[in-house]
Amino acid sequence: MSFETNTETPPHVVLEARNVVKTYGHVTALAGVDFELRAGEILAVVGDNGAGKSTLIKALTGALHPTSGEILLDGAPVHFRGPLDARHAGIETVYQDLAMAPALDIASNLFLGRELRAPGILGSIFRRLDKKRMREEARRAMSELKFRLPSIDNAVEALSGGQRQGVAVARAALFARKLVIMDEPTAALGVRETGQVLELIRSIRERGLAVVLISHNMPNVFDIADRIHIMRLGRRAAVVTPKTHSMNDVVAIMTGAATA
Repeated sequence: MSFETNTETPPHVVLEARNVVKTYGHVTALAGVDFELRAGEILAVVGDNGAGKSTLIKALTGALHPTSGEILLDGAPVHFRGPLDARHAGIETVYQDLAMAPALDIASNLFLGRELRAPGILGSIFRRLDKKRMREEARRAMSELKFRLPSIDNAVEALSGGQRQGVAVARAALFARKLVIMDEPTAALGVRETGQVLELIRSIRERGLAVVLISHNMPNVFDIADRIHIMRLGRRAAVVTPKTHSMNDVVAIMTGAATA
């Protein structure tokens, strides 16, 4: 008698949350939510308003401290004191407001808060920036991500909404070592610009980074996500894939009209 041996290696989990609770007095924002992000995947997080999406992401990135529960990065428990700790751990987040300096050029925005200093005494003592190197690194990053811009020297305020979003996403990809979290990256964008941003997100996945995509746009979610994490009433209602469930199925689970 012979037995088949399952030699398939389980996917590596980059970021995980176990039974995370967040309360504000008598209000429960997260009611024991679980979360699992696998390496090299695009995981969409969806849910109705008030489902706990934003609270979960803030807990994962150190923007708030859970009341209880556990967060793990590469299988090891982490306790982020703030978003800077998460950044140092290799987690980059693109927020809806983009956190850009409109008057500065693209290269300066890519390195905002992480500027490269000139070598030698000019950088260490006089704090002079190495603008040439920053421009070169910016061009390289945009080329690797296959995102076209008119000129790396353009001020961000001269760019379209989609181009600004592209710069914010490219900045996250430039510094992320583990994963990138994006909060509604295609909100208020036209069809063409939305397509460009989605291609940019695919380029990030091709570089081996995991991506968390928070979105209300179901067509975008089904176009790009590998899996869909559905939130309802502060809990994970289900995790499905675009191959196994339709948009109507996902909406039904979000609203409580159906279960997975």
